[in-house]
Amino acid sequence: MEKQADGFWTFTTPPMAPGLHYYTLIVDGAEVSDSGSTAYFGGSKWASAVEVPEAGADYYSPRDVPHGQVREVSYNSSVTARWRHAMVYLPPDYDTHPKTRYPVLYLQHGVGEDETGWIRQGKANFILDNLIASGNTRPMIVVMANGYANRAGYTPPDQTGKPFGSPEMMKVMQERMGAFEDDMRQVLIPLIDKTFRTLPDRDHRAMAGLSMGGMQTFQVTFNHLDLFSYIGGFSGAATCLRWEQQAGYEDRVQRSDG
Repeated sequence: MEKQADGFWTFTTPPMAPGLHYYTLIVDGAEVSDSGSTAYFGGSKWASAVEVPEAGADYYSPRDVPHGQVREVSYNSSVTARWRHAMVYLPPDYDTHPKTRYPVLYLQHGVGEDETGWIRQGKANFILDNLIASGNTRPMIVVMANGYANRAGYTPPDQTGKPFGSPEMMKVMQERMGAFEDDMRQVLIPLIDKTFRTLPDRDHRAMAGLSMGGMQTFQVTFNHLDLFSYIGGFSGAATCLRWEQQAGYEDRVQRSDG
């Protein structure tokens, strides 16, 4: 950045690809968010961001259509012995059709982000509003849970200096993946089915995720094909390959009609 005569510091970026770009400011050695920008949780920290719109695309923009609501759910998990948090999208007609029940999609964020990202960065609520209004998808409930979980009493070992993908790091990741799996199956899904008007069966329950969320999706769904009939993993192939190498995987899928 360059200091101007009026005391302001400025910087002009080169042309940037469409999308949301995180940035932070370094002020006297301290990394801070831009106080003139909205803060987003990305890169495992709160950061500012600038959005470059996609030319000719408005599928994620607010339109003059019926809008759903995004509600926040806090729950005390028996698996983690901590309060946990999830965001829940309810379709536009949820409150006006009190006898209607809805399918549920559990949608998981990637590593370094959290459950707020699908709404704040990804504008998932507006995308769903527009899809429902156009008739290109049926109304549904979407649950976006915090993907980081440790079992009660578990303290992860110090990973300082350990390279990404090291055996020590993978062991910690698997422990956390297992804790998330148990929390979702034992606590979150029953809570959602009890709190909201879901269709609480396998045929109306889906899970999908990005990156770490894709890995979690494969682990949770492949271990519990009796609970899910739709699965989507995006850049979560590492876990998929691990499952393909385990005996019985193909048999489990075939027996579940998946």
